[in-house]
Amino acid sequence: MSQEKLKTALIGLDENGLNMLEALSKVDHFDLLAVADKNTKLAEKTALLYNCEPYDDYRQLIAQNQLDCLIVTGGIYSCDEYVRSAIKNKANILKLAPAARDFEETVEFYRLAKSNKVRFTIANTYRFAKSFLKLDDFLRKGSLEQISVITAQCCFAGEKHPMWQTDPKLGGGGVLLHNCYGIIDAILKNNPLPQQVYSVNTNYATDRKQRQSLTEDVASVTMKFGDTFFANIVADKNTGEKIQLKIHSKDKIVTVTDSQFAIADKFSRTIEKVFYNDSELSRTIDLLDAFALSILLPEEHKFPNNISQDLKNMAVIEAAYLSARTSMPEQPERIMQMSQLESEIIWPKGNLSAG
Repeated sequence: MSQEKLKTALIGLDENGLNMLEALSKVDHFDLLAVADKNTKLAEKTALLYNCEPYDDYRQLIAQNQLDCLIVTGGIYSCDEYVRSAIKNKANILKLAPAARDFEETVEFYRLAKSNKVRFTIANTYRFAKSFLKLDDFLRKGSLEQISVITAQCCFAGEKHPMWQTDPKLGGGGVLLHNCYGIIDAILKNNPLPQQVYSVNTNYATDRKQRQSLTEDVASVTMKFGDTFFANIVADKNTGEKIQLKIHSKDKIVTVTDSQFAIADKFSRTIEKVFYNDSELSRTIDLLDAFALSILLPEEHKFPNNISQDLKNMAVIEAAYLSARTSMPEQPERIMQMSQLESEIIWPKGNLSAG
């Protein structure tokens, strides 16, 4: 495809959708044709602001526009059939994380995109945060020896969460699925698939019966990579907002947040500390620019996310939810193999950690 603009539409005008539109307006590679939301007045107001067509019917948007790109920020429960229609109409999909409600649905979207020769891509802004890019560079240089433990603290108090995310049938999951995709990706992209995943989760609802019909507010996940290497994630919607990743190696401790990269010795004495002032908006702009160029000039610009990595992430999340139900450790590799997708799309048989 030449360096023309991508004919684009966006569906889902919640806070995430409006933030995505703000970033989209600052990237030259997109020609925004339409926006859609079930709220007619919101769609009309937003379309007026961005000089495009409003829709309150996703089906009509797909049918009446020949799109190069569809950006999905709404809940997949509300638009899954329309995403499939867009793919069949040769539209590339940029889906706000997570990929889908579960691993099986993720596989379905990727398989459909492959058969129609378009992209199904996850919008993961962690991949564009300067602090996490610094971490990637640091690990690629082999600067850490004998990593033993990775810990992640993910707290999201104060963030707005749509009501549909509290319904397991609509949301597919709670804080682990909808808030921890980026941090799980940050752990897994530099490591193989965990051998085992163990998880417990709950909801803060006071009524014990009500908890069973809600997604989780808090989750604890342990990944076992080997006998001497583990990763732990604690996620909570109800405590102070904080995202922190710590990597403990033989002689160093690396700490990463969305605004900081720090190295300390094993006695917690600071060796290096770097602060960054990039914002969620700037990361989204970088993501959109990279996504557009990967379509317009695919030979020159490779998008940093790939199918194998996204399926690794979703397999671990699926294993965590299964473990929470069975109270037993689960194996993500078995979930990957059950999809029968690895031989079709991703890696040679037996190379489950290929990136």
